[in-house]
Amino acid sequence: MKNRTIHHLSHIDLDGYSCQLIMMYTPYTIENYNANYGAEVKQKLDMILENIKATKEATLILITDLNLTADESRWLNKEVNSLNENGYDIKLILLDHHGSGEECAKKHEWYYLDTLRCATKITYDYVKEHFEFDEPKWMQKYVDVVNAVDLWKQEEIENFEYGKVCMRLVTETRELNRVMFAKEDGAYKLSLLHEAAKFINEKDAAILLDDKIHSLKKDFFKKEQNNTLDNLATKYIVELLGQRRDEMTIYYKGYRGFLSYGVGNTSIIGNGFLLAYPEYDFIVDVSYRGTMSLRANNQVSVAQISKEWANGGGHPNAAGGRIIGFKEQFRYDKVKQQIEKIINEKESVAGDLEYKKES
Repeated sequence: MKNRTIHHLSHIDLDGYSCQLIMMYTPYTIENYNANYGAEVKQKLDMILENIKATKEATLILITDLNLTADESRWLNKEVNSLNENGYDIKLILLDHHGSGEECAKKHEWYYLDTLRCATKITYDYVKEHFEFDEPKWMQKYVDVVNAVDLWKQEEIENFEYGKVCMRLVTETRELNRVMFAKEDGAYKLSLLHEAAKFINEKDAAILLDDKIHSLKKDFFKKEQNNTLDNLATKYIVELLGQRRDEMTIYYKGYRGFLSYGVGNTSIIGNGFLLAYPEYDFIVDVSYRGTMSLRANNQVSVAQISKEWANGGGHPNAAGGRIIGFKEQFRYDKVKQQIEKIINEKESVAGDLEYKKES
C-alpha cells in the first residue's frame, strides 16, 4: 500500500469526514473527495477516474460512508476492471454501514458492509488491521463518540452529547463552498474536528466544545490581525479566488469577468474581489439553482449583461437573473461549460454594453 496514492471519497456528514480524519494518521499520499447522495457521487467518481488516468499511478479508490446504487456499483466495477486490463494498477475498497447497500455488497467483493458500526468505526478497525497507522491517544474515544451519535445511541450519554456538538461543527461550517473550494473546505472541516478531539476527555466536554466553536473557526482563517469571522472568511475567500484567476476568468464582448459558483454573499465577496483585482470588469456568481448575482465597479453595466444572458436586470454595478435550464453541477468545470455556452450564443447578438471600459 505504501506506493499507492489513495483517492478517498467520503460522505459530507460527521461520519464521512471522520473517516478521512482517521486516514490522516496513515503515511500514504491521499487525495480527498466528498459527496452527498445522488448525481454528486457519480461526478466525483468520474473525477477520481480522470485523475487516475492522468497520472497512471498505482492507486487505491477508498469509498467510505456512501452506499452505491446497483447501477453505480456495476459501472464502477466495470471501469476499474477495464483500466486494470489496460495496464493500470487500481484496487477498490468500499466501507459502509447503510443497509440499502446490501444487494451490492453481495455482488462485489470490494463492497464491505456492516450495519452494526458507523463508517468511522468500520474504517478505524479496517485501518488498524490493513494499513500502517500512527494512532493518536484520543482516536479510539473519538471513534466511539462518532459511533454513538451516528447510530443514535442516546444511552451512551457522554459520547452522544459530545457527538451532537461535533455533528453541528460539520453541518454548520458553511464559510467555504464545497464545489469551488473542495480541498480547502475539506481541510477546514478536518481541522475543526481535529481541534475538537483535543477536548474529548475534558470535564463537560460537550459544553466546552460548544463554547469554543466560534473561536476555532476564526483561528482557521486568522493569519495576523483579528477581525470578525465574516471579515476573516471573506479575506480568505478573495485570496482563494485570486489564486484561481487563470481557471475562472471569462470574457464577454471584450470585458473580463470572473465566474464563481455557489460562493454567495456577492455584495461583500464580489466587491472585495473587484477591489483586490481591478483588472476585472465584473464578477458573476452562479448559484446551484442557476440564479446569477453580478457585481461591477463602474467598468461595465452588469444590468445589461444580466439582461442579455438571462433576461435579468438591476443596477449598473449590481444585478441578477436566473438561467433557464441550468443544470446543477458538482464540478466547477461543468458549470463553466454551461456559462461559456451562453456567452458564445450571446456574443453574436448586436448591441454594445451600456458602460464602456475606461481607457
